[in-house]
Amino acid sequence: MGAPVVLCFLLREGQEGSEVLLGRKRRGFGVGKIVGLGGHIEAGETAAQAARRELAEEACVELDAAAMRAAGTVDFRFPARPEWDMACTMFTCTRWEGEVCTTEEIEPEWFPVDALPVDRMWQDADHWLPIVLTGAWAVPPDFLVEMAEDNETVARFAVLGP
Repeated sequence: MGAPVVLCFLLREGQEGSEVLLGRKRRGFGVGKIVGLGGHIEAGETAAQAARRELAEEACVELDAAAMRAAGTVDFRFPARPEWDMACTMFTCTRWEGEVCTTEEIEPEWFPVDALPVDRMWQDADHWLPIVLTGAWAVPPDFLVEMAEDNETVARFAVLGP
């Protein structure tokens, strides 16, 4: 089991349809890549509390807890670097307060849900992120992503549930 982390995808209706907030990582793990917003779950926090804290820290917004929806899990495994393994809990959220802003960690940007910037993301994102963002599931999905020895390409992907 990897380190407990959380991702939360803000969703809105734009002029061209549904949009999701992602961000270019400005420092740390995955620097330069477009990523979902989130981070480590701290001791004593629930995943939802961590998502609210992380989005405040990374994008300057206060999530409406009532508008947060559980969106499944991803078990990220890095066999060549097991210390990078992560057990990720995901949420989507459609209501928040505040204006999205750039922080030391993230340069946020809205993207059309049907045109994700997968060429600038971790390679695994195109396997599971479109499924998560559709929201067209009765029970949130669970995924397994195992990276190859290069820690960049996907060696194995599986939908574990529901």
